Amino acid sequence: MIQILLTFSLAPLLPVLVSAHGFIASVTIDGTSYPGNEPGGTTDPSVIRLVSMIEPVKGATNPSINCGMNATLAANVANANPGSQLQVHWVGGSTGDSNWGHGVGPIMHYMAKCTDSCSTYDSTNAEWFKVSELGVKDDDTTWYQANIMAGQPANVTIPSNIISGEYLLRSELIALQNAMSVGGAEFYLACIQLNVGGSGTGAAMSTEECSFPGCYSDDDPGIYDPNIYNLPLTYTFPGPPVAAFVGRDTSSGGTQPSGSGSGSSSTPTSGSSPSPTSSGKGGFLFSH
Repeated sequence: MIQILLTFSLAPLLPVLVSAHGFIASVTIDGTSYPGNEPGGTTDPSVIRLVSMIEPVKGATNPSINCGMNATLAANVANANPGSQLQVHWVGGSTGDSNWGHGVGPIMHYMAKCTDSCSTYDSTNAEWFKVSELGVKDDDTTWYQANIMAGQPANVTIPSNIISGEYLLRSELIALQNAMSVGGAEFYLACIQLNVGGSGTGAAMSTEECSFPGCYSDDDPGIYDPNIYNLPLTYTFPGPPVAAFVGRDTSSGGTQPSGSGSGSSSTPTSGSSPSPTSSGKGGFLFSH
């Protein structure tokens, strides 16, 4: 009887546990949406590198911390410009039919310049620089990742003075609900292939760059945090600081995306994008 009761009591939790994992379903660039593929599923042409499963990367030295779990090259590269606004749409479940399932932990974006076309570039050779980071809200009790849990995208702006060329954009959510133990952090990430135009001259210094694996250690503050639930919340971001040339470019948004977006070497699907407002902390903008 006890075994039967346990079976029935655990059954309702299973869909919740599954939907807590997730992936990037699409990215919107200046109002134009580019769909991704379901993890481990079909490989339709996309600008988002395909991950093999929705489960998190565990361990800061795991090779998959580079571009996601067993990530494979994407066929297309999306056009963008300095100052382009991107909305990264994280979803939950294996088919993306539920909201993102985590609300404790930071949201960060890195970029790395591809030495050839990003559609063929080996990201294990990449030197990554951080363009945005967002953690605890001003109330010191909740995280901005909770906004993604509520169905909003994570927004980031391409630095306004960045040198032109092809780049990988690495979107990362770290779920810290188990970070009280070393190795408990869960890393969710994926890489988006971009061709950035313009005539900018800005670039990161070598001291602001790092490689994945290599940027983090499992016992870094912000990855291992035995006080993660103690109020008021305080947080130390892992990895390098936001590159100096980025400045406050990525927090200067707050306008409605243009709708049509710039062109792309892939075939986009049109779609509406949310109206972002400035968060005042780092490089993310969230709609209300």
